[in-house]
Amino acid sequence: MAAAPAVETKDLVKVFERGRRTIWQRLRRERDKRDRFRAVDGIDLVVEPGEIFGLLGPNGAGKTTTMKMLATLLIPTSGTIRVLGIDALARPRDVRARLGAMLSGERSLYWKLTARENLEYFAALYHVPPHEIKARIANVLAAAKLTDRADDYVERYSTGMRQRLALARALLPDPPLVVLDEPTVGLDPQASRDLRDRVRELKAQGRTVLLTTHYMEEADQLCDRVASRSDSTATTVRSSIDWVKARSSRAASDRTGL
Repeated sequence: MAAAPAVETKDLVKVFERGRRTIWQRLRRERDKRDRFRAVDGIDLVVEPGEIFGLLGPNGAGKTTTMKMLATLLIPTSGTIRVLGIDALARPRDVRARLGAMLSGERSLYWKLTARENLEYFAALYHVPPHEIKARIANVLAAAKLTDRADDYVERYSTGMRQRLALARALLPDPPLVVLDEPTVGLDPQASRDLRDRVRELKAQGRTVLLTTHYMEEADQLCDRVASRSDSTATTVRSSIDWVKARSSRAASDRTGL
C-alpha cells in the first residue's frame, strides 16, 4: 500500500476582509461593504514523503498564507488540507504534533534568554516527555551547529544564528514534516549556505521539507520539485531539473528575442 502524501491540498482558498464593521453597522444590519481580497485562490498541491518541495513566487503570491494554513495557524475559506494523511481542519492538534514550522517574519525566540533556555521553554510547550528534553535539546543544537553557543543570550546572536536556532526550535518535536517559509531571507551568503546545508541534512534524516522562497538559485540547489506561482491562482509543478531547463529556455529566448 502506497504511503499517503506528506501534504495534499485541494482547491485551497483563503479570502481576507479589509476593514471592520462597526457595532452600529451590525445593529442597523447594514450590508457588509468591506473589500475582500483573495490571497490564495484554488491551490492543488501534492508533496511526497521524503522530498524537498519548493513553493516559489514573488511577494504577494500567497506563499506565506499557504504555509500558515498548512501549519493550522490560519483556517482556509474553503478547500481541504491533509497532512501526513490527517485532515488538518478536523484534527489540527494532531497535525501540529507532527509538524515543525519556521515561518517568515515570526519572532518566536526570547532574546533575553539563552538558546538552551529558549529550547527548554518550547520543549515544555511541545509536551516533549521530561526525560527526553535534555537529549532532544542536545540533538537539535547539534543539528543547527549551535552546541558551543547554547548558553549565550539570543540577543548576542547574529541573524543567521537566530535563524538556525528557530530551525532547532522547529525540530524539537522530532517532526516528520518541516515547513520553512523563506528561511534564508535577510541572511548573508555564508549564513544562507549554512542554513541550506541544514535543510539538506533534514532530507538525509528522512524528513519531508516544504519551503517557500523567491530565490531561484536556492530552489535550484535544494528542491526535488517546485511549484511556481505568479499570482494567487496559477500553480505549475515541475521537477527541479525540468524547472531549471524551462527557465533556461525562457532566458535564452529573451536574449535572442525569439
